[in-house]
Amino acid sequence: MNYNAQPKASHFINGAYIEDTSGAPIKVIYPASGEVIATLHSATPDIVDKALAAAKSAQGAWAALSGTERGRVLRRAADIIRERNRDLSILETLDTGKPLQETLVADATSGADALEYFGGIAGSLTGEHIPLSGGDFVYTVREALGLCVGIGAWNYPTQIACWKAAPALACGNTMVFKPSETTPLSALKVAEILIEAGAPKGIFNVVQGYGDVGSSLVTDPRVAKVSLTGSVPTGRKVYAAAADGMKHVTMELGGKSPMIIFDDASLENAVSGAILGNFYSSGQVCSNGTRVFVQKGIKEAFLKRLSERLATAVIGDPLDEATSFGPLVSENQLNIVKGYIAKGLNEGARLVFGGNQLNKLGFYLEPTVFADVTDGMTIAREEIFGPVMSVLDFEDEVEVIARANDTEFGLSAGVFTNDLTRAHRVIGKLEAGSCFINTYNLAPVEAPFGGSKMSGVGRENSKNAVNHYSELRSVYVSMNDVEAPY
Repeated sequence: MNYNAQPKASHFINGAYIEDTSGAPIKVIYPASGEVIATLHSATPDIVDKALAAAKSAQGAWAALSGTERGRVLRRAADIIRERNRDLSILETLDTGKPLQETLVADATSGADALEYFGGIAGSLTGEHIPLSGGDFVYTVREALGLCVGIGAWNYPTQIACWKAAPALACGNTMVFKPSETTPLSALKVAEILIEAGAPKGIFNVVQGYGDVGSSLVTDPRVAKVSLTGSVPTGRKVYAAAADGMKHVTMELGGKSPMIIFDDASLENAVSGAILGNFYSSGQVCSNGTRVFVQKGIKEAFLKRLSERLATAVIGDPLDEATSFGPLVSENQLNIVKGYIAKGLNEGARLVFGGNQLNKLGFYLEPTVFADVTDGMTIAREEIFGPVMSVLDFEDEVEVIARANDTEFGLSAGVFTNDLTRAHRVIGKLEAGSCFINTYNLAPVEAPFGGSKMSGVGRENSKNAVNHYSELRSVYVSMNDVEAPY
């Protein structure tokens, strides 16, 4: 493939592209071929300082605009993204390897949804009047935190950039965003489009880099807030570093989420949910329901139908819209997932479908299903972040709830059943932040998204995100004389 995805420069700071080739090279590899399609450079300390200085300098004037004025910029940016969805989706596919069939409907469009939603509510972010006895009152003012840092993951680069930028900017903050070094291209386009939409220079800046760049951003005293999407080990480090400076945080981390399928569930819907919750984006989704608990009465029918439908997956060139299943994001991720498949076999799980790397260019792995998985197996305990489903048997509701909750994670959970009372009862007892009944892995911007336990802190999207990107000032107003004891 002769496709050059080289951006104008590695970084976008203060409204313009900027390069410093003395930074360590970052090679962008197209996952479907293994080819290098662009080379960027990690931010030097000077680049990081320029980005932080630009964001800090721009924040006061941006916050001084009315929410309606800020919202207008975000809504224009959403319109531009939608107009260019195809080009942005192709770039996302080149960056991640996800099929164009998928990126056209799930990536830039989701980013546009976030910009539109938070642009729409920016003018409504007001305080309240609290009357007290004797005529006194308190009023509250919602204020921006200041300079925010966003750190992205490699699975949804455009979406994550927008999910963090939209509420931050709507509240009057500015942001320095560091994409994953594995997928550095898309966030630069978001920054470019915001300027085109009328954003002042410096309110959204993008710097590339490895972990050292992220660390320098998180620990900088100019930064008021850190929002990370990533793994639990990375989250621990970033949370600890942010806590040292008393910074606000949002942590959207990993999961090993349960999907519970009762034997009265619609078989087709349950299989569809299991496919969406395990194989969309080649399984590289934090909220995936990778522990699929199937009641014994439906188990063999479920495995049979699942295998039939997986056999129809079109594995191939991600830029071909007929392709429905693409490669993993990198050779490293491919090797990690292959290691888990080997552990599943070694620990006695029954391989029902897939399990093999494809004999072709790129980082392709078949969708893989293990049955007869037990709770203690490695593949049932650890986040794999690849197309590997673990199917576990269960007998009754009480048992499956206890087993589903027996994990350090708490990001998502799903229940499939036609018993409406049971659906709500079971979901109410599962320890997870983002839950589903008779569907899986939908994340509309109107609803809060985030996890409990080790899966994170805070929520993204919805009105709730406003609380994580702003703080309240309380002003007590006395209408009476002041009394003192002496």
